Amino acid sequence: MSERMPKKVYEKELKALQARLVDMQAWVQASGARVVVIFEGRDAAGKGSTISRVSQYLNPRVTRVVALPTPTEREKTQWYFQRYVPHLPAAGEIVLMDRSWYNRAGVEHVMGYCTNIEYHRFLHQAPIFERMLVEDGVLLLKYWFSVSDVEQEKRFRSRNDDPLRRWKLSPNDVLSITKWEDYSRAKDTMVVHTDIPEARWFEVDNDDKRRGRINMIHHLLSQIPYEHVERAPIVIPPRPPSGGYERPPRELQNYVPDYVATILPDDAAAE
Repeated sequence: MSERMPKKVYEKELKALQARLVDMQAWVQASGARVVVIFEGRDAAGKGSTISRVSQYLNPRVTRVVALPTPTEREKTQWYFQRYVPHLPAAGEIVLMDRSWYNRAGVEHVMGYCTNIEYHRFLHQAPIFERMLVEDGVLLLKYWFSVSDVEQEKRFRSRNDDPLRRWKLSPNDVLSITKWEDYSRAKDTMVVHTDIPEARWFEVDNDDKRRGRINMIHHLLSQIPYEHVERAPIVIPPRPPSGGYERPPRELQNYVPDYVATILPDDAAAE
């Protein structure tokens, strides 16, 4: 990985790419395309923060983030892919999957949450399932976020020391340090079985989050055959003259207290 991407360059390029994402979303709506983007990788690899940058300016009614919780007892008895199917996009929708059915190839396998039979069945069925999606017209993109062992541990320690981000650190996350090689083998096996021509794996080197986000978003845009969609101009009409409406007295309303006034320095109130 090259040197850390300068912040000013990063912010300028991110804004430009996010504008292109808005154009891409408009094309998805207009064309009726269905897009699924899978974000996978090690714990603390930067999947969530990248998803936040991708979706930041997109319409949440069009672009949904799917992050499923631990399966219920009932869901554990279903066909493995069944709980994911209801979250797939309809025409004109984009789904960003913060982890996906590949949980079975990674954490479930390494931590012993599934049997060997279930694991090998997944490796057999996942390519079949994905070929069916692509054959039906779904645009499926799969990204693996890679991070070094040194950087991962650094991020774990940073989260543990930050009360605002400590919720991101779970016991399973910490265990991934002791199972680094197990996860590496699981990832290698997963790629061998599921990197198919219809749905390739693309690896994102994310030791530098700024560089990784820019590279991933740029690549995503290059994989969607979108075109610029002309939007009908919106004319804001002039405000009509008053019809005699009078607002009720302020004292009759329950306003939120002006907390800001209690924390501003005296000289800031005039600015």
